[in-house]
Amino acid sequence: MNNQQQKKLVLIVIGLVVLLLVFFTGSYVGERSARKELLTIPIPNSVPVTPEQFEPFWKVWNVLSEKFVTATTTDTQQRIWSSIQGLASSQGDPYTVFFPPEENKSFKSDIAGNFEGVGMEIGIKDGILTIVSPLKGSPAYRAGMKTGDKIIKIDDKPSADLPVDKAVKLIRGKKGTSVKLTLIREGISEPLEKTIIREIIDIPTIETEIKPNLVNASNDNPNGLRADGIFVIRLFSFSAQSPELFRKALRDFLESGSHKLILDLRGNPGGYLDAAWDMASWFLPSGKLIVTEDFGGKGENKVYKSKGYDIMNKFFGGQEKYKMVILVNNGSASASEILAGALQEHGIAKLVGTKTFGKGSVQELVEITPETSLKVTIARWLTPKEHNLSHDGLVPDIEVKITQKDLENKIDPQLDRAVEILRKEP
Repeated sequence: MNNQQQKKLVLIVIGLVVLLLVFFTGSYVGERSARKELLTIPIPNSVPVTPEQFEPFWKVWNVLSEKFVTATTTDTQQRIWSSIQGLASSQGDPYTVFFPPEENKSFKSDIAGNFEGVGMEIGIKDGILTIVSPLKGSPAYRAGMKTGDKIIKIDDKPSADLPVDKAVKLIRGKKGTSVKLTLIREGISEPLEKTIIREIIDIPTIETEIKPNLVNASNDNPNGLRADGIFVIRLFSFSAQSPELFRKALRDFLESGSHKLILDLRGNPGGYLDAAWDMASWFLPSGKLIVTEDFGGKGENKVYKSKGYDIMNKFFGGQEKYKMVILVNNGSASASEILAGALQEHGIAKLVGTKTFGKGSVQELVEITPETSLKVTIARWLTPKEHNLSHDGLVPDIEVKITQKDLENKIDPQLDRAVEILRKEP
């Protein structure tokens, strides 16, 4: 069913429910008459549904109205919103969600870049509510939440079958209030409980550092250190400001004298496609494919090719003159996977770490009413070699895991391995 068909189906459902409310207020004869009129409402040929198929819906509505013990407290409009939410969730896609007024307002605050909550990205992985990544410096980060943690309860409410948007609503709240999360973590047998105080969350973007580059010690250089160390760029999100900040970080890299770069995308849940597209263009000549937006036959695929900045090749005089490693893990998602996948498949960088999250879908926010909206998945991302990112993410060239003992000892074997690889390169 295409987007136009879905819109028509939603309008039909709303129209039928409104007519149904009318026949509830009439006598038995009036009810039968209204039902007869209802069943003769013409349905566009493009919508593969008949009035008879809605009969179970009307029957359930009647039974709830007549028999459910708290029926008098049920808001009619809320019933309609919930019906549409069920219609959206029937697609089996956790990222296709209908937002009633309150949820719609909350979602739009995310786009603005700050909100009140605990500061972490969550998603559905293997049917379970999972932490994609805690934002650096956030309450969730300070509380020790980890990428891959499974959330089984939110304030003692089981999270099984809980849609992402509902979970987000429960976890968020006013600054200064608390939320208790019960988690299952790999390598730990018993569930963990974390009580986190909510704050106003500002999404971080980028930071840089230089790792010393070791060489053989000599009389002139007894410490065995070179001035041109290994430059590290840590990118935490793909926000509207990310392309400009990334450009400045690359300029610092070029001015540092180094020709070895680590791009750390671990725990980066993604963001704007345009940001990933722009960043990849610094490494690729004009016309090189970065990602394809695949509409599954419901529209012409859209391809995103390098804008041709290609500053790295131009500065160093060739791709072989500089070396690059990208760090990824199961918290690297969406735009992170687009950027990492393009640079991996074009031979620009090696991926080190663990398999990425696998969130390679495109959502469009469609206004349904002035107060409500539908976030609907309209396409899937394909890498230059047509790997569907939604299926299973990216597999690193060199797998390096981080154990619980590493975390306790504040050891980062993934970063250490990336540094080791680059130090061996000439």
